[in-house]
Amino acid sequence: MTRKYRLNLKQVLFALLVAAVGFSGCKKYLDINNNPNNPDNAAPTLLLPTTQAAISQVIGNAFQVYGNMWAQYWTQSPVASQYKSIDQYAPVATDFDRPWLNLYRVALINSDLIIKSTQADLENVKGIAYLMKAYSFQVATDAFGDVPLSQALQPTVYANPRFDTQQAVYDSIFMYINKAMPLLKANSVSPGAQDMIYNGDMTKWVAFANTLELRAYLRLTNIDPTTAKAGIAALYATNPTFLTVDATITYTSTGGNENPFYNEAASPTLGKVQNVVASSTVVNAFTKNNDPRLSKFFTLFIDKVSPVDSLESIPQGSYISYPNKKVSTPSPLVGGQANDPTSATAPVKLLSAAESYFLQAEAVARGWAAGNVTTLYEAGITASFTATGAGDPTTYINTAPDGLKALTDAVSVNDKVKAIIIQKYYAMCGFQGFEAWNEWRRTGYPILVASAATTIDPGQMPLRMLYPNSELTSNLNYPGTIPIYKPVWWGLQNP
Repeated sequence: MTRKYRLNLKQVLFALLVAAVGFSGCKKYLDINNNPNNPDNAAPTLLLPTTQAAISQVIGNAFQVYGNMWAQYWTQSPVASQYKSIDQYAPVATDFDRPWLNLYRVALINSDLIIKSTQADLENVKGIAYLMKAYSFQVATDAFGDVPLSQALQPTVYANPRFDTQQAVYDSIFMYINKAMPLLKANSVSPGAQDMIYNGDMTKWVAFANTLELRAYLRLTNIDPTTAKAGIAALYATNPTFLTVDATITYTSTGGNENPFYNEAASPTLGKVQNVVASSTVVNAFTKNNDPRLSKFFTLFIDKVSPVDSLESIPQGSYISYPNKKVSTPSPLVGGQANDPTSATAPVKLLSAAESYFLQAEAVARGWAAGNVTTLYEAGITASFTATGAGDPTTYINTAPDGLKALTDAVSVNDKVKAIIIQKYYAMCGFQGFEAWNEWRRTGYPILVASAATTIDPGQMPLRMLYPNSELTSNLNYPGTIPIYKPVWWGLQNP
């Protein structure tokens, strides 16, 4: 079955619905099949929710699937076939046409149009747009490597923009965040409900900006630790606030307005077939730690004979070896159960509170920031337990092998970072698969073994996504196909 990742027009219209914007006069700004460089007097406040919705489509659908499978939270179901090529490490370029389109033709162009607007009293909206631009470029470059930047949003070179280096893209990320800060703090009209993420709360957006900047600097730890250390020191010199609440886009159970991954699974194309199931990689790790989050991230089988409900998993990519086996599915909490309509309301997380605390903990563990690493580490675990409804984390923190003991037993900086990243990996299960895969590529933690279904050479793993077919066939500056086992600029050669 051919995979089709699409920006559902109803999803984008939902962005306008929650913004209390009527349909009339708005659809012309949402048609991604038209070049939106010159929309008819598009109001910036109408472009903001479409920007955020497009980002959530990428993070919450295509990259959700790839991330959760390549981070080995999910694997292909033995009784379905939709994502076999992902488990085989054999994607094709056309798989990435739609995510690329959503990032460049919707999220980035619309955020740029907001920034360039001459409408008065838009400082707060423009500040958010700068952050959406920084976020989108980071997603793009982390996924694909070198990407169009300097010419990407220029109408005169729209069809054939050159590809800029990842270093240049990261430089721009920091620049956009810095430009956002004074605008977020300005006294201007709030976007209110037209901001799908924080409802116009600029205090939260300032914390988002600081957290995104910290994430971006830590991404450079292997390739440019001097810049990472200096950037983090400069950030902390501003006495920054960081996220304590998730940055999410929420959905409803109304047709077309559901969680993007569930919306795809429930579409006529896939017909509610359950394609993803629990990977033994993460299930075994949760089980080793007696982690109560396991039954929150995945659905248990209720055994009418045994008094104990069970969670069934299969090794990554081993679907051929387990024909007709019934395997536990990702839970509705993460939008992963195709036949459960409550999956429709699962949020898409752009940044999470748990991630925020773990980022801070790593910065402190490396000696690049002031703070208490133990307090931040425990706060990250607690935030994850709270988000999943897993109860009081005290017993887990004090008794799990990968709990507090892993951090307190760590002697070297690397061992401390390892403990932090592994806990971040647990917290991101199902919700932030793409970011978990990014962190594995950066740190090598946790240790992953190649999928049993791999079609690439032994020892090779997926370290990037393929450039989309649309660039290969239409961009004269296409840099050439790079195989998925080649690391991106900041990534490890052999995680």
